[in-house]
Formats: sequence, C-alpha cells, structure tokens
Amino acid sequence: MDRGKNILTMYLSIVLLPNTKQTLVSLVDISKRKRLEETLQQTNKKLNLLNSITRHDINNQLTMLQGYLHIMEMEPSYPMNNGYFQKVKTVAERISSSIQFTQEYEKIGVTDPVWHNCHTLVDTAATQILFGDSIVKNDIPAGTKVFADPLIVKVFYNLMDNSVRYGGKITNIRFSLEDHDGEYIIVCEDDGIGIPTDEKEKIFERGFGQNTGLGLFISREILLITGLDIRETGVPDKGARFEITVPPGSFRI
Repeated sequence: MDRGKNILTMYLSIVLLPNTKQTLVSLVDISKRKRLEETLQQTNKKLNLLNSITRHDINNQLTMLQGYLHIMEMEPSYPMNNGYFQKVKTVAERISSSIQFTQEYEKIGVTDPVWHNCHTLVDTAATQILFGDSIVKNDIPAGTKVFADPLIVKVFYNLMDNSVRYGGKITNIRFSLEDHDGEYIIVCEDDGIGIPTDEKEKIFERGFGQNTGLGLFISREILLITGLDIRETGVPDKGARFEITVPPGSFRI
C-alpha cells in the first residue's frame, strides 16, 4: 500500500538523447506538490464548513433574539429579570460562542505541523486550568514526541477542562502512553462520573453538551490534520478515558 502511494507521487521522464541510441530516464519527486494540493483541498473544505455552519447558527440565534426583543417591547411593564430577559441573555451568549468558534476553527491547519513533546504539552496545558482539589499526574515519558498541528496543546487543555467541568468530584487526571504492537496511544483518564455509553461519540459533535459543545469537536479536528484520532473508551460511573491514536510515522521517542 505504501509502495503504491510513493509511486503515485513520482513523475517519470524518458528522453531520447540525440545522435545516440541511449535514453535518459529520470524520476522527479512530486510529493511536496501532492501534499500542497491535499492541504489546499482540506483548507477549502474547512472554510466552506466554517462559513456554512457559522452563518446558519448566527442567523438562527438572531431570529430568536429579535423575537424576544419584540415581545419585551410589546410588554414594557415586565420587570427586567423576567423570563424573556434571561432568554435574550442566553441567545446573546450563543452568538458569542459562535463567533468564538470561528476564531478557534480558522486557526486549524494554518501553521505547518511540527514535532511536539507530549510531556511538555501536558505540563503547559495544566498551567491554564483551575483544578480545585484534583491533581494531574503526567506519566508520559519525557522525550515522547508527536507530529501534529501547533494547536494540539488545546487538545490537552480541552481534555483537562472537560474533566474538571463534567467529571463530578474527580481527584485525579492522569496522562499516560500505551504501545499496542507499535501503535502508540496517548491516554487521558480521570476518576469522575464518566461518559454515558450512548454519548461516547456524540460528545465530539459540534454543539453537543452543557456548555458550548466546541472543545472536543475542535480537538478532533486539530488531531485529524496529521492523521491522529481520538475516542472515549471509559466505563460509565467509573471515570472518563480518552485515547489519542497516533499513526506510524507521527510518533517518536
């Protein structure tokens, strides 16, 4: 499979040398051009998705906002803390969330992927979280590196933030590394309430969840840039467990 892929990225040139019976055969590596074409296609796809979902979401929220404001205008005697005022506030927060999403999403894939020290990524992301009584245990070996988009630090941040927000009374968040016959998996697990079985895939959908529903969606998008993937495999009521699968060639120690 890999050999065939390499052949497709080579250009064969055969030239008959004048006044001789010899031919000059040359192979030109066009891998870089192929990668650029794939990157362009991916970028266009991402921008189209960004434009469509953001425009649709904001238009819907503005329609709701205008409706609530009209009702409040027709009933000015209502106190400012009535139900309509709270609904207007909620809609405004959703619009703000949609704009925030565009700011985060448009950064994905803009900068070339590089090698990142996974142990350092955990430590860096941990400085941005208020953990309360819980602690982070970083068992990823020092020097472990992954080839990924520079925004991968947000993935580690989002995993910790997700545990703190929704894990209940967690006491530990642990990062570790597993080797499954040459396939490396970065693990983030906690001792919280876990994820219900029917929500294990839904949590990666945009808009799902109690907050903005952006964190895990964006995390998967960041990882997919370089072929990494993420899934949740924890046992409900015994803690969440997120596994980041790293493809061959994107991992080294």
